[in-house]
Amino acid sequence: MNTKFIGIKDFRQNMAQYAKEARAKRSRLVVTSRNTPLFAIEPFEESENYESLYNKLVKAKSDLAAGRTYTEEEIMKEFGVR
Repeated sequence: MNTKFIGIKDFRQNMAQYAKEARAKRSRLVVTSRNTPLFAIEPFEESENYESLYNKLVKAKSDLAAGRTYTEEEIMKEFGVR
């Protein structure tokens, strides 16, 4: 999956277009403010539904409670920032 970095102002002004682009190109959008990542948006897989999303959230909550988390450095490396 490709990752595209965009500024918050640009995202706010062109949100619908970026959503269409992310879905069509299967790409992740990382929204930044002053070159600091704020959040990421990525399209769901075609096979995903509410039940599969719910199951992922339950697993994430369990991982968090068990201390299975990522450091900032690991996340930045994943996004190719550092």
